[in-house]
Amino acid sequence: MAKDKYSKPEKDVPFEYCNKREIMEKIMPVIENTLMRYNLVPVEVELVKENHRWFLRIFIYSMEKEVGIDDCERVSRSLSDFLEELIPFKYYLEVSSPGMERKIKSDREYLIFKGKNINIKLKESIDESGEKQFVAKIVDFDENEGLTVYTYKDKQNILIKKENIVSAKLYSSEI
Repeated sequence: MAKDKYSKPEKDVPFEYCNKREIMEKIMPVIENTLMRYNLVPVEVELVKENHRWFLRIFIYSMEKEVGIDDCERVSRSLSDFLEELIPFKYYLEVSSPGMERKIKSDREYLIFKGKNINIKLKESIDESGEKQFVAKIVDFDENEGLTVYTYKDKQNILIKKENIVSAKLYSSEI
């Protein structure tokens, strides 16, 4: 029987017959609900192809404690059967913590990592020092206003416009 791109895909159907956006829309509520049961949040979920293999990577975070291998295993076991039903092709599931020096990839992550230290690089300096890179603590984030950080050098909160941020990543060393 011939398949067209509108047929319901079965396992091992080539990815070209699947809509990645639709798959992500189906799996995100399942992932979020499962993580919520364990007091975890998804930092990032990506479905990518590498070396002819598909990977579903889920980076998890806890506001209350460090994420350990037991947490990753528990989430992986809880999700695997549900995801098997929703993803119509072979894939490898990887569940991990975001890492101690993770690059901040989305606005949402500034809120997830509120209270954590970041190494931030700016397009333009925010004061007369001319400094464009420094370590600060995330105080708050507002979509319209920007990122509020506590600077250790000046010992004060400052607001940085989103457009001025080149990059930011978690900073794990003591200050």
